[in-house]
Order: sequence, then C-alpha cells, then structure tokens
Amino acid sequence: MEFTLTTLLNASPKEIYNAWLQSDAHTNMTGGPATASNNVGGKFTAWDGYIWGENLALVPNTKIVQSWRTHEFSETDGDSLISITFEEQNQSTLLTLVHSNVPTDGDKYKKGWVDHYFEPMASYFSNK
Repeated sequence: MEFTLTTLLNASPKEIYNAWLQSDAHTNMTGGPATASNNVGGKFTAWDGYIWGENLALVPNTKIVQSWRTHEFSETDGDSLISITFEEQNQSTLLTLVHSNVPTDGDKYKKGWVDHYFEPMASYFSNK
C-alpha cells in the first residue's frame, strides 16, 4: 500500500529539513523522544523507539528518503519507505510525504502522521 499526505508549515524548508534530522529538534517538534542522523546510512528512531529506520537519500533542504518500520511490522514484512519533500510557498513550506510499502492498515498510519507529526509540527513551527 502507498499513500501521500501534505501539510503547509510556517517555516522554511531548511528549518524543517534540519529539525527532522537532529535528535533534539525532532523530539521537540513531535513531542516524542527521537534519535536522528543527518548522514546517508545513518540510523534513526522516533517515538521512543516505536519507529526506526535509516536515511537512504538526503538532498539538503529539499528531500529526505528513509527506510521506516514500527514494532507492529512482522519479521517477514519488508521495510516501508518514506519520501519527504519540502517546497517553499509564500514564506511557508509545503511538506509532501509519500509512504510506500506499508504492510499493515494504511489508514492507521495516515492518522498517525497527522496526529503525531503534522499537528505537533504545525504548533512547533508556529511558535518559533
């Protein structure tokens, strides 16, 4: 399964890109403990280890591609893939997230992105 979600955030592509790839900033913008890396091949965790994966491709301030999985994936499930792009629009940023190879209930993950990423990020960046 694959789905695409978008949100408009009150921040520059550079601010969002950097926050996504820094442990403290990722934790602060989502509210869930995270570890991050800004290197291709670097590992990350989010929401206190519920999510983990690896940076597969990084285009500064433009695109992040990561392998992604949760504790709900079975051992036989392959990693899913997230691709996040950042497009400046009138002093805001359109973030587009494509989540592919989702092995379980995609609606649950769609809701999770909105509830645990997009909404907290909107609040975080509006208060900066």
